[in-house]
Amino acid sequence: MDDEVLKKYRAAGRILADVISKASARIDVGVSLLEVADYVESSIRQLGGEPAFPCNISRDREAAHYTPKPDDDAVFGEEMVKLDIGVHVDGYIADAAVTVDLSGHPDLVDASRAALDAALELVAPGVSTCELGRAIESAIEGYGFRPVSNLTGHGLSRFNAHTEPTVPNRSCKSGVELRPGDVIAIEPFATNGSGRISDSPVVEIFGFTSRRPVRDRRARALLAEIETRFNGLPFARRWLMGESVDYSLQRLIRAGAVHTYPVLWEIEGAMVSQAEHTVIVTESGCEVITR
Repeated sequence: MDDEVLKKYRAAGRILADVISKASARIDVGVSLLEVADYVESSIRQLGGEPAFPCNISRDREAAHYTPKPDDDAVFGEEMVKLDIGVHVDGYIADAAVTVDLSGHPDLVDASRAALDAALELVAPGVSTCELGRAIESAIEGYGFRPVSNLTGHGLSRFNAHTEPTVPNRSCKSGVELRPGDVIAIEPFATNGSGRISDSPVVEIFGFTSRRPVRDRRARALLAEIETRFNGLPFARRWLMGESVDYSLQRLIRAGAVHTYPVLWEIEGAMVSQAEHTVIVTESGCEVITR
């Protein structure tokens, strides 16, 4: 990794660390979800970055991918809140998450944090991703909970927030050895339920798939905007302007030009906590860029 790229990753990480600290302090019972999301995304831009994906604010059984809809009037209740933020600088992405517990289940929050710490201690060249998964699973089970087995950490590359290598949240038989220069987001999820998530019917985040022939003029214009503005990164419906956005989005989804990111939730309805940092693998260990 050359010096200029490293500087951009570090800049993204610094912005994220500042924003997530201030935003998480704003989360409280009665506070608007939309206000927190707008604060996160505007703060990122004010500090010189861009959101790498819409601010995720997932609650209780929701594990990931909830972002407020346009004119969302929801407020926080006595809930377990996951705040997941991505920042990019010239396409180089930092990704981190914290859980703010308003529900009275601190042990579940501690479980995901401890799992993240256990994995971070192991990161170094030659270490298998299976070793990280084993450490995560052991830490979470030590608190009496289960890791969410079908969610994983992931690699990060320019304008790509989910690439190889996959970082499992449980032990596995075969993994990938980490190499200097790898950029990975380690994100344990702990639950007091089954340890499995599935897609919910709720969708507010979308992504560009490919150029496809679309007959409707408004849908074609929206596709051109999506391709130009977001560089392949996920976007929120509330980021788009125009009276026909919902209609045009559905046309693009049916055409295969745009894909969806459904909200992911625990299949038994149990609570989920999350912790996440982005690290760069170095010759002697790793650099955590998001704290």
